[in-house]
Amino acid sequence: MSTSNGDFREWRDRAACRGPQAIVFYPPDSGESRGDRKHRELQAKSICDGCSVVARCLEFALDRGETQGIWGGTNAFERRVLITV
Repeated sequence: MSTSNGDFREWRDRAACRGPQAIVFYPPDSGESRGDRKHRELQAKSICDGCSVVARCLEFALDRGETQGIWGGTNAFERRVLITV
């Protein structure tokens, strides 16, 4: 099932990642160490764990082929694996 733009707006407003904590879902502009990336991604994924729309978020990211950030509790590598399965 593809997620339409209207549907995206509907569930996005209920996402747990909305607000100042959203900063952990994408890497900083200046780069980061492997350890810092792992820590940041774990923080983001812990927010996803409590999100009521995590499945819709992942579906949206997979449909769009998102290559950056944490979406639906997954990083870009994890999403690539899901697409090839």
